[in-house]
Parts: sequence; structure tokens; C-alpha cells
Amino acid sequence: MFEYVKAWYEKKFSDPDSVTLLFLLLALVAMLYFFGPLIVPVLVALIIAYLLDWPVVHLERFGLKRFTATSIVMLIFIGIMLTLILVIGPVLWQQSSNLVQETPHMVEQGKSFLLDLPDKYPSLISAEQVQSIVVTVETKVLDFGQVVLSASLNSLKDAVAWLIYLILVPLLVFFMLKDKVELSASIAKMIPRQRRLILQVWHEMNQQIMNYIRGKVFEILIVGSVSFIAFTILDLRYAALLGVLVGFSVLIPFVGAALVTIPVAAVALFQFGLETQFWTVLIIYGIIQALDGNVLVPLLFSEAVDLNPVFIIVAVLFFGGLWGFWGVFFAIPLASLVKALINAWSSKHEELAQDLGN
Repeated sequence: MFEYVKAWYEKKFSDPDSVTLLFLLLALVAMLYFFGPLIVPVLVALIIAYLLDWPVVHLERFGLKRFTATSIVMLIFIGIMLTLILVIGPVLWQQSSNLVQETPHMVEQGKSFLLDLPDKYPSLISAEQVQSIVVTVETKVLDFGQVVLSASLNSLKDAVAWLIYLILVPLLVFFMLKDKVELSASIAKMIPRQRRLILQVWHEMNQQIMNYIRGKVFEILIVGSVSFIAFTILDLRYAALLGVLVGFSVLIPFVGAALVTIPVAAVALFQFGLETQFWTVLIIYGIIQALDGNVLVPLLFSEAVDLNPVFIIVAVLFFGGLWGFWGVFFAIPLASLVKALINAWSSKHEELAQDLGN
């Protein structure tokens, strides 16, 4: 067994470039795992700066200096964020509060609907089965209410931290964009000279990560906006809140759409009952999800790495379990990173084998 491990190690890590890449990867994983909550503002700022670097570069091509281009992009970005917070934020808060207040009534209405099923369809379901379902649903609702209350109390405790983030994150983004060249040079000095595989992985991942972040932001905006417009036209209550939920559901591949179907169907059922409007809402929602998966995603992520759905779901579960929301958001890029690392080490092994053969 020891000889097998030794032979595997010599194949994969006999080159200094491979060892450098391995230690850098381990250091990054350890830093994120142990100090992730402490460096969240830096990570968020880095993501935003990575996203905003694209318009800054394009403004530079028109002859603007880096400082001027960064200032323009930051002013536009802050203006958009303030508009979202001041205009859309109160609407979402009001609709969320109303939905929480009406949830007990919706549960009671659903309970009455279930209790009537044995009388209407005695051959399909019994009263005992319905009672078991009702008890289970009530228990889940109570558990969910406790989770929401706990999250609300925690959010009040973290209000000061969020206020600090609202100041620190824009400042970090501005200086990351303005001093991009200097910061990149400083980081390059910290990395050992045996960096060929690191550069190979970086070049393979750089454009893919940019395409993924930009494409995912556009997908959220498009799907959320189209859903909001459709729900408004159909006169569905809580259209803004449900539109936001549908938009953010695209963060979790394959699973997000199924999860958001529950509140959309529940609100439609509570408002319209089993009438034509209810089925119309579900059909329109299904069409939006079909267009997203078969038209929008191929257009936005045409340059993304082709990953098997099994790998994507495993990545969502694994990285989401480690880092929560951001783990889910970056599940596909992280899975692509793992693939790039495997390709780098495999290519290195093939090169060594060719050199030995010659």
C-alpha cells in the first residue's frame, strides 16, 4: 500500500510546479474554511470588483484614465444599488410581511381542503392519511416559523455589521479597481517562481469565472424581471416578492426552480383556488423555466465548461454545505476549478511520461 501511494505521489507531485500549486490550493482552502466569516467583506468586494472590471476596461479603451473610469463605474453602480434599496426594498419588505401574516390563514385553508378530500375521493385517500399529512405539515410550518424568527433576531444583531459592510465594501471595490495593476503585481511577488501550473489553471479559469458571474447576474435580472411582469399581468399577489425568488432560484441548478414552485403554487392556489387562473399561473411559470433552461442559459453560458449534471449537483451540495450562499453561487466555477486542477496535473504527468519516453 505504501509503495502504491509513493508511486502515485512521484507521478503527480515530483515537479516543483505541482507542489507549489498543491500548497497554494491547500492554503486558500484552509483560509476560507477557518477565516471565511471574517473575510466575507473582502470576498464580496473581490466578486463585485471582478464583475465591474469589464466596464472599466472598456471605458479605458475610449481614452479615459483608470481612476476616471473607475469613478464613473462606481458612481453608476452605487446609484443602481441605492435605487434598488430605496425603491424595491420597501416593496419587498411590505409583501414579505403581508405574506408572513397571511401564512396561518393559507395553512388553515389548505388544511380544510385536505380534510375534504376523503369525502370527495374516498377510494383514493382515507381520513387517517389526511390527518397524518396535516400533522406533518403543521409541524414543518412551526419549525419553519422558528427558523424565520431566529434568523430575524440574528439579523437584528448583525445590523451594525451590515452598516459597516455598506461602507467598507464600496471602498474596497473602488481601490481594487483603481489599483488593479499594483495589487496584481504584489500578489505575483508572493507566489513562488515555480508557478507554471498556477498560471495554466488561472488562464483556464479566468475567462470562465468572468463569463459565469456576468452571465449569472444577467440571468437573475432577466428571469426575475420576466417573472415579475408575468405575475403582475396575471394579477398574482406578491408579484415582486415571487419575481425576486424566481430570479434568485437560478443560483441553484435544477433544484432552485423546483423549490420556488412551492411558494408560487401556494400563493396562486390561495388566491384563485383550483380555477383557470391557477393553472394559467403554473403554465406561464413552467414556460419561463423552460425558456430559461433551453434558451437563456445556452446563450449566456456558451463559453462555460461543459459539466455533467451529476457533478453540478454534487458541487452544489458540497460547496453549499461548506460556505452557504456563496458556496452555492460559485458551485459551478469551483467544480470547473477542480476539473482544471485535474487537467493540469494530468497534463504534467503526460509531459513527464513523454520526456522519459524520448
